[in-house]
Order: sequence, then C-alpha cells, then structure tokens
Amino acid sequence: MGKPLMIQIEDDVRIEKLKEKMGAKTKIDVVRTALKLLEADVSRAERVKRWENAAKVIGKSGLDVLKDFQTSDRFKKLP
Repeated sequence: MGKPLMIQIEDDVRIEKLKEKMGAKTKIDVVRTALKLLEADVSRAERVKRWENAAKVIGKSGLDVLKDFQTSDRFKKLP
C-alpha cells in the first residue's frame, strides 16, 4: 500500500504540466523521473567532491611527478 503524500496546489499544477509534456501516464511517473534525475545530480556532486578531495591530497606530489615528465632529459635516465 502506498503512503499518502500531501502536494501543494501549485506543485500539482506543475506536475500535471510536466505529465502532459513528457507524455507520462501518471503523476507518479513524473515524480519518479524527477527523483531519478535528482539522485543522479546528487551522485555527481558527491563524485566531484571526492575528486576535489583527492586532488588536494595529491596536488603537490602530482605536480612534482609532472615536472619529472616534462624535462628533456627524461629519456637519458632510462636504462
């Protein structure tokens, strides 16, 4: 059995408009689509935050390694 959800009149109108534009059969299809998009957006934001944290941790050492590869002498050091 579903759980009742109180929707404001303005939100109901917005859902109805989206339902028509999307060609969705029911209002819940619109809400489920919106939830999927919101979850994807939150997931992306979390992933970007993890990348930022990793970049901060690696930042200085990563630049040092990059400098090693940008020298013209890098091939002379090979055996």
